[in-house]
Amino acid sequence: MKTLHIDIETYSPEPIADTGLYKYAANPEFEILLVAYARDDEPTQIVDLAQGEELPDWFIPALQDPEYRKAAHNASFERVCFSNYLRRKGILAPSQWLDPYQWHCTMVQCSRCGLPLSLAQAGAALGLAEQKMTEGKALIKLFCTPKSEKAPAGIFGEDDGRNHPEDFPDKWEIFKDYCVRDVDVERQIDKATAWYPVSLQEQRLYAIDQEINDRGVLLDMELVRNAVRADTIQAARLNEEAMKLTGLSNPNSVPQLKRWLSETLGISLDTLNKKDVADIKGATDDPRVRRVLQIRSEMGKTSNKKYEAMLNVAGDDNRVRGLLQFYGSRTGRWAGRLVQVQNLPQNHIKDLDFARTCLKENDIEMIEIGYGNVADTLSQLIRTAFIAPKGKTFAVCDFSAIEARVLAWIAGEDWVLDAFRHGKDIYCETASQMFHVPVEKHGANAELRQKGKISVLALGYGGGVSALDAMGGKRQGMTEQEEADTVRKWRAANPKIVQFWSDVENAAKECVITKATTHVGPLEFKMHGTTMTIQLPSGRLISYPDIKPSTNRFGSSSLQYHGLNQVTNKWSWIETYGGKLTENIIQATARDCLAEVMYLISFHYANPYDIVFHVHDEIICEVPEDQAEEALAWIRDIFSKNMPWNEGLPLNGAGYITPYYLKD
Repeated sequence: MKTLHIDIETYSPEPIADTGLYKYAANPEFEILLVAYARDDEPTQIVDLAQGEELPDWFIPALQDPEYRKAAHNASFERVCFSNYLRRKGILAPSQWLDPYQWHCTMVQCSRCGLPLSLAQAGAALGLAEQKMTEGKALIKLFCTPKSEKAPAGIFGEDDGRNHPEDFPDKWEIFKDYCVRDVDVERQIDKATAWYPVSLQEQRLYAIDQEINDRGVLLDMELVRNAVRADTIQAARLNEEAMKLTGLSNPNSVPQLKRWLSETLGISLDTLNKKDVADIKGATDDPRVRRVLQIRSEMGKTSNKKYEAMLNVAGDDNRVRGLLQFYGSRTGRWAGRLVQVQNLPQNHIKDLDFARTCLKENDIEMIEIGYGNVADTLSQLIRTAFIAPKGKTFAVCDFSAIEARVLAWIAGEDWVLDAFRHGKDIYCETASQMFHVPVEKHGANAELRQKGKISVLALGYGGGVSALDAMGGKRQGMTEQEEADTVRKWRAANPKIVQFWSDVENAAKECVITKATTHVGPLEFKMHGTTMTIQLPSGRLISYPDIKPSTNRFGSSSLQYHGLNQVTNKWSWIETYGGKLTENIIQATARDCLAEVMYLISFHYANPYDIVFHVHDEIICEVPEDQAEEALAWIRDIFSKNMPWNEGLPLNGAGYITPYYLKD
């Protein structure tokens, strides 16, 4: 099989960061300007389409030929752009996409190997001989986006609001070199990461992911537009009320509001974050202050910005595409994009149908009467903007307590597995084990269930009192002593899980120090040069580049590896330990369980069910209305199936039918 390495430069008036790739490439003014390519180890070639050059005769057929492995960094960009290009030439049907199974994404491969996702950062991390050219950002702005201000008409005729090669010929030649260099860097990355072979299963999963993004999900645009309008009106009302209460010209200004609060309450404020607002509201009886802080909380409902994002990204058919990024993290889990479906607000208000009707009728007054807080109601309706098309409905299904199940299965905590196998309430069972009394959800010692629940959710990865705090321990009235006692009791009730943390850490240290392959249960720790991998039960690997022994801030031995710091966005040293490695292992294994479900749904020979998106451990499918119950039962059954690699793991799926997305 030949590999065709590709990089393209394009023009579109759509701001891709706001509107997304699919809308960017679908714009009538979209144009492919440059195509750089290389077959296997042949020299990289550049085709200047913007100046009338043509692609070689074999190139377009190669894009559809399964004998050619198409490789690109962020390959979805090249695939979607070429799909639109070929549609306009009549080579692809209007709804047809280039086959994603034939594409290899070096960005995804970097994520598999624990490397940064960007081409520049990945090249630097690998220490490649050739690096991405730094001039690219300015040249992309010059040639690939509209001018910020239209220049007067020049010798080349009427100004069309964009720059062309003939406007800056010297810079255009540098831009061509930049495009060629990207192919050269991508090709080096492809070779440098070849030690991690992509399995057939993972390549299929990548194709499924791309097909889900191509398919998209329908939006209720009437609801979305009215939500944006209602949020704007409500924000103006709240701002006006806050101005009257405070006398400030801009009560949304943090410095102005801090000064007003300091003068009104006679206190000094350094910050005004969410915690500060909650603390002040709880400590004051001043009705003006409490109302102003409530207004600030309502106006700060950033989740409602998702409605604006929906308006930006919706296509001509009102479907939003490209919501998911494959292999968005080291564990292989997906990341959300554009509307960020991975962190949608939950819905707890009663009668969602009525709330949706009020919004679709633009009746803000009724929303205020019926639900009180308009901003919060809009936030809780965000999920419901995703709808099934006419004649179809959503079948939504997810794993029940998947991480707790996987952790107990890998660690061999048998009493937890037995509780799941017999359908018992895991929070009650955990509290019973911790406090040595029977606990029933609505019966004996029911008050202890909450301690069991917070323990299951917070303590599985080696966390202590701070982990309970983060999960809301103090907010639930727990003292520091109670939290410490809860940690001790949970660990005593789960000795095999506690031992697993140590076993994982010791196996990793031994592997790194001695370069020997080590094992913990079904896990294998192995060095590939300076990268340590953990082979999961599924056979997939998690990678830790440049890993080495270290000393942590407490003076104990630990491990550190190179990774992308989520705060600074820089490639830097990251410390790890048994609990953190355990978290990676469990979340990655849970991801592999979801992947198996996606394979079975997508490759079923008689399947009329389309996955439109997924959130964490939940899948949302469009299914025919007249087959809804049958579809849900079939999908739920798939969620409960074991594969040979996870035999003995008690899986369970729960689901529901709904015309619009919600949290059941």
